[in-house]
Amino acid sequence: MGTWLAITSRPSNPPPGSAPPPALESAIDPVTPIPHPAGVAESLKPLAKTSSPARFAEAVAHALFDWDTTWPAPVSDYTGRLLAVADPTGEESPGLVADIASYLPTTGSWVFLKQYYTRQWLEVSSVTVPELWTQALAEAGPGSLAPGTTAYTIRAVRHRAGVWEDEPVSSAHDVAFTIFMVCEPSYPACHLLRLSRLDEPLD
Repeated sequence: MGTWLAITSRPSNPPPGSAPPPALESAIDPVTPIPHPAGVAESLKPLAKTSSPARFAEAVAHALFDWDTTWPAPVSDYTGRLLAVADPTGEESPGLVADIASYLPTTGSWVFLKQYYTRQWLEVSSVTVPELWTQALAEAGPGSLAPGTTAYTIRAVRHRAGVWEDEPVSSAHDVAFTIFMVCEPSYPACHLLRLSRLDEPLD
């Protein structure tokens, strides 16, 4: 996929310890945890199929960041939902698995965060094609990328909320990242190829 897609994973969640849950150290605007209805489904809904790169990028962004440890779905379900829309050829799948792992909590961190009723969601500010994408395509060379391959950079605010020492707490942080995908005419619906490192988007 060229130099822009030659990216490696970087764990975003420290191992469990005695400190407050990640991203909850600086509490702002306490939020009461949302009660969930009885009989909630134990599996996540799949990402809706779309041929719109912008809509697909935003859906992927929310799938990466919108999670709730108080729901029955384990963190592996969040990973599986993203891999379900991965590159049909499988060529980019190993790299994508590593990319996703750098965004979502590990299984151990999930268990730790679950003790604090931690949930996270994304407030998207912009979904745009990076100015450097044209340069990236030129560097890749003719025929090296499937038709319809593109990139969108997401700029957003990541919110996280939970309960610490019996008190509701929350935090908010700016995030930016780039989603690489392939859409029409190669496929009728968009598919996820790779992700940039968090806060290292293609500008």
